[in-house]
Amino acid sequence: MRELLDVLTLRPLGSARIEVTGIDGERSTSLGTEGADVFEGASIKQPHNRVFGGQVLAQALVASSLSLREEHPQRLPHSLHAYFMRAGDDTMPIRFVVERMRDGRSFSTRRVHAIQHGRPILSLTASFQDPAGGLDHQDPMPQVPGPDSLPSMNAVYDQYDVPQAKRLAERPFDHRYPAGDLAGPAREPGEAVQQVWVRMISEPVEDPYLRSALLAFVSDFSLLEPVLRRHGLAWGDRRLRPASLDHAMWFHRDVDPTQWMLYDQTSPSAQGGRGLGTGRFFTQDGRLVASVAQEGMMRVKGE
Repeated sequence: MRELLDVLTLRPLGSARIEVTGIDGERSTSLGTEGADVFEGASIKQPHNRVFGGQVLAQALVASSLSLREEHPQRLPHSLHAYFMRAGDDTMPIRFVVERMRDGRSFSTRRVHAIQHGRPILSLTASFQDPAGGLDHQDPMPQVPGPDSLPSMNAVYDQYDVPQAKRLAERPFDHRYPAGDLAGPAREPGEAVQQVWVRMISEPVEDPYLRSALLAFVSDFSLLEPVLRRHGLAWGDRRLRPASLDHAMWFHRDVDPTQWMLYDQTSPSAQGGRGLGTGRFFTQDGRLVASVAQEGMMRVKGE
């Protein structure tokens, strides 16, 4: 938990100029964006040295918020759209270049490029809004067993003295699956649906920008698992070649991720070596706080 909070604490490096070169007839023109903010962050170490996608997603959201929170302290993220372009290297720092696209009367837009070795590994656009009233409705929460009646994934795998199990046990978020997790053996093909209770193992988090980033972080852990359930696969299948391709998220209502949330997930389609996962986060008392969508590469070697 402490390591996660540390990597979400980004170091400011100053500003940079971003240039876009275009062609105007036979003339080349250069359009400059002055004052792009630059931040730097470390990574949580992984056995394969590839940065966890949810981490860089959360860091990019933090970086975007750092460029506006002083001028607009009530303007919180309401959506993000991101593309994962390259695998990140967890042995090297990541630089986040934030473009201030627009600051309106009630909305702000930021674009963030996460850079390593001189190349982007993630591009994210986020939009922020001041608090506002208006129409209000939501879907009801699915009825599933509560988290207190289910085994903790962290506790289950803590008893096994192997690196893969220890890594699952040391996750900063507790995961509890009503239908059982997919870290173990494959199952028979079933429905492309899943529910999992999640909660950060931490004291309450007061910073609303950090709460949003932590929700983005945990949203990337299991969103493609309904694809696996539909086809009877599990993460331990050596034929599986998964990778996140893009990620979209809408923040509806504030939530403290140290409290239990039900992550309700489904997969409407898989095709062309890609699978689509969609999800909804509910608080334990039934408030819908966020919606998520992600497409991932889901290649199975030999098929």
